Amino acid sequence: MLPDPSQGGCLPALKRVPRPGDAVEVGRLTGAWGVHGWLKVQPYSASAEALFHANCWLLSEKQTQPVRVDSNQLIEVAVAELRNHGNTLVVAFDGVADRNAAEALAKSTILIPRSAFPSLESAEYYWVDLIGLDVVNRSGERLGQVTDLMPTGSHQVLVVVDHRSSQPRECLIPFVDVYVDDVDLAVRRITVDWSLDY
Repeated sequence: MLPDPSQGGCLPALKRVPRPGDAVEVGRLTGAWGVHGWLKVQPYSASAEALFHANCWLLSEKQTQPVRVDSNQLIEVAVAELRNHGNTLVVAFDGVADRNAAEALAKSTILIPRSAFPSLESAEYYWVDLIGLDVVNRSGERLGQVTDLMPTGSHQVLVVVDHRSSQPRECLIPFVDVYVDDVDLAVRRITVDWSLDY
């Protein structure tokens, strides 16, 4: 369980804040790293721009206790330093100065308000903006909704699920120009060159 900042102790820089309406899960803290309060970070995306861009992160504790904490309250932490370390990231927070303090935060989910994400170039999208979009083909046939994005190394793949029948139908569509004609975030729709029987 995360420490209660109101009780003082070794985490003076942490405070509980209301959960923003646009908070997006972007990764998790997997464990302490070293003895000086650093933690290992597992980003949920291959690209971690949002983590590097945000000066403050919001943490939601892993629910392991019989009594659940208020899910609308998050811990706000100020990022002192974030850097690449091999195939992972490591982070230091203000006020987290030793391994015990770091371990108290381990296994927490990291959230960042969507409004804090850095701007993207034209034709670039955050995965969170694509989840839930309707997918239709060039003939106007509805293929389903995007439920996930799957990295394959060279590109992302849209996981599209149609729940309209008793047996949900899933299709995997490479998120590349040859198959994706248009992404319209305003109307929440992706148009693709893809047949119902693929």
